[in-house]
Amino acid sequence: MSDDVWLVVGLGNPGPRYAGNRHNVGAMVVDELASRGSSRLTSHKARASATTVRVGTLAGGAPGPRAVVAVPSSYMNESGGPVKALMKFFSVEPDHLVVVHDELDIPAGDVRLKQGGGEGGHNGLRSISSALGTKDYLRVRVGIGRPPGRMDPADFVLRDFSPTERKELPFLVGDAADAVELLVTQGLVVAQQKFHSPA
Repeated sequence: MSDDVWLVVGLGNPGPRYAGNRHNVGAMVVDELASRGSSRLTSHKARASATTVRVGTLAGGAPGPRAVVAVPSSYMNESGGPVKALMKFFSVEPDHLVVVHDELDIPAGDVRLKQGGGEGGHNGLRSISSALGTKDYLRVRVGIGRPPGRMDPADFVLRDFSPTERKELPFLVGDAADAVELLVTQGLVVAQQKFHSPA
């Protein structure tokens, strides 16, 4: 892995009204990474909150690579502008961009990783791909499952996690943060092998 800085962006909507929503799980993961690095997010001129931390641990116990962890201050469907501005400010290429987001098509509680590919109807990803002119960045996909019955997915993602889900949420957020650490320290294939294998 190079000495280049990574950019890890957690997607969500701003403000207390949305803070506990399923759609905000990406932002929760970035908060966890900041706290693991004994830091917290502060306002950045790129319309985001951000901080720089060391992510993960390298073989031999050395601290992992430097990463800017950030949450756009814009609404989800306008995430592309802040992400592009952060990449420019910190000189980050798409292959060092990790976007952490909620994923309806993955069972609740599971974490998956991929590079590139479609956005699966996710407005935050669509906005980022459009702003960057490429889909070829890394994603850590945090499973929230499908909505029950005939509930509209748009309503489902903008609801808070249920009481049962909230009990499991720290484990899910922790797993996703672990996935980010493994991704930036050991690469996509190693991280996929760990998180995609049946436990």
